[in-house]
Amino acid sequence: MDLLTLALFILGFVFLTYGADVLVQGAAKLAIGLGMTPLLVGLTVVAFGTSAPELAISLQSAFKGQPDIALGNVVGSNIANVLLILGIAALVTPLTISRKMIRIDIPLMIAVSLVFFLLALDGHIARWEGGLMLLGIVAYLSFSIFESRRESPDVQQEIIDETRVKDKDSAKTAQPSLLKNIVFIVIGLVLLIVGAQWLVNGAVAMARLLGLSELIIGLTIIAIGTSLPEIAASIAACLRGHQEMVVGNVVGSNLFNILLVLGAASAATPAGVSVSSSALAFDIPVMIAAAIACLPIFFTGYRIDRWEGVLFLLFYAAYLLYLIFNATTHSLLPAYSAIMLWFVLPLTAVTLLLLAGRAWHRGD
Repeated sequence: MDLLTLALFILGFVFLTYGADVLVQGAAKLAIGLGMTPLLVGLTVVAFGTSAPELAISLQSAFKGQPDIALGNVVGSNIANVLLILGIAALVTPLTISRKMIRIDIPLMIAVSLVFFLLALDGHIARWEGGLMLLGIVAYLSFSIFESRRESPDVQQEIIDETRVKDKDSAKTAQPSLLKNIVFIVIGLVLLIVGAQWLVNGAVAMARLLGLSELIIGLTIIAIGTSLPEIAASIAACLRGHQEMVVGNVVGSNLFNILLVLGAASAATPAGVSVSSSALAFDIPVMIAAAIACLPIFFTGYRIDRWEGVLFLLFYAAYLLYLIFNATTHSLLPAYSAIMLWFVLPLTAVTLLLLAGRAWHRGD
């Protein structure tokens, strides 16, 4: 690995960190200036921006005739968003969940994931189906903005006051410049995307230097690499006290990935995007299971505690380990699969349902 690659790797980390901080600052102040909630900004502006790497990679893959990369990019990113990003963010600080997320956004994320699975059952996402997905993201954005505007003036003022208290800079600028905040968001997005690209390239070069195979690199570094903007933005939001923006970013990003990223990739090519049988049998069901798992976890106290963040991270590690065992046809794969399928997953599901039932009984 040459010095230039190493320098870009270090610069990528710096750009990623600084870009995330700038993006969160600009998005939070934009919410104040426009009377929008930080949750809505997380569901829209930040989610769209941090999905930009997935959009670029998927479109490029679709045009080059590499549908597996386009599909795997979306499915793998959605799994990482829930299990990895929420897990890391919850370790930084427990995440608060709004009731609107439980009533509308989480069920919508689950429904969109299920519809995607149904559309993919015939082995491909056709061009016209991609067009429907694009219409779906337009409808979702319109609905989110409409719902935000329906909040009463008292609720809007309470949200603005709370956000100003959390952000020290907002106390100095009661009327932040709209143009300035948009510039901050654009700069933050550019730094995130460029930083993520440089960081991934450097990490791949170092992995090759250590003798890791292309398969292991793709299953680990590349899969996590496209989620680096979401990770950086989420940690920055936690540190600045905007926890509601973190969950909004994850849910919004998952919706953008399916409806916008995969929709655009499918609509951009005449043949659409093909879906492999292995993705239908394993990866897409895992993505749906991760989305469904959000409901009982979010419902218990309307927050994600640190132990639940650890649970998310453990399951993400288990998912990566399965991918590696399966790709290398390791002898431990049958035993590992049996333990996960018949012991770990049922025990986790029963525990989460009991916790959700107790919260429901208490009237939480």
